[in-house]
Amino acid sequence: MSWKGALNRGLSRATGYELRKPGVETHARRRRRRPGEKPGDRLLKAPAFVLCSVRSGSTLLRVLLDSHSKIHSPQELHLRDLAVRVKTDYAAKALGEIGLDDEQLRFLLWDRLLHRELTAAGKQVLVNKTPNDVFVVDLIARCWTDARFIYLLRHPGAIARSRQQTRPQDSPERNARMVLRYGNALEQARATHPGMTLRYEDLTADPRAVTRRVCAFLGLHWEAGMLDYSRFDHGRMKPGLGDWKDKIKSGQIQPAAPPPPLDEIHPSLHELCVAWGYESAPAVQPASQ
Repeated sequence: MSWKGALNRGLSRATGYELRKPGVETHARRRRRRPGEKPGDRLLKAPAFVLCSVRSGSTLLRVLLDSHSKIHSPQELHLRDLAVRVKTDYAAKALGEIGLDDEQLRFLLWDRLLHRELTAAGKQVLVNKTPNDVFVVDLIARCWTDARFIYLLRHPGAIARSRQQTRPQDSPERNARMVLRYGNALEQARATHPGMTLRYEDLTADPRAVTRRVCAFLGLHWEAGMLDYSRFDHGRMKPGLGDWKDKIKSGQIQPAAPPPPLDEIHPSLHELCVAWGYESAPAVQPASQ
């Protein structure tokens, strides 16, 4: 035993104190870590997320982006439904000692999953799209502080019509509530997290111009081959993984159908139509004298 060790043992028994150089921490103190991101926690750099409603044309945008030689946009991965559960107090205590809580564990899972997909594709930029990401956008922004957001809009009346066609068992009222739920969440995200906004109608009318904008936003050169998405494998198209209808399977970019007239759109969606610039605000009636 060194004389320093013997002296410290004696001091500790007598006074409860030890001699230590200023600024030097013990091994035990160094190992106690506070929760928060640590070096190596994030393998994925600057991912992008397409935030949208269901039935908004996001699968078309996904396959166009996935056709770029440097962009990987996987099928819907439903991050919102992926979480980690710590089963015992012992495990929670052990993880707490290394600075991990339930949220940080969930973020590690998300990051590892998306990084795995990007690495397997052999590309450089990941663009994730799952409509229900819009409900966890604050968590996504906390997980990846360098995340980028692409907001995809479509006429709310057209969204409601498309959703009603795919879910005829829902009443028009329930259908409108679901569209409004997504729309309100999307508006909140746009107000909170900066990003770029696209319209599905513009994407189908001039895909060259819109995909150029997206590539510039992502810091990449545009590639003409993006527009011929049928030449590439984009994974299976089936319910739960994105659009699966004949239109997207055709491999052709087709014009958006005209939206329904305002009097055929559920009244609860009128305000959203105005907020997104698809309809004019109602004229203010002069007060009666």
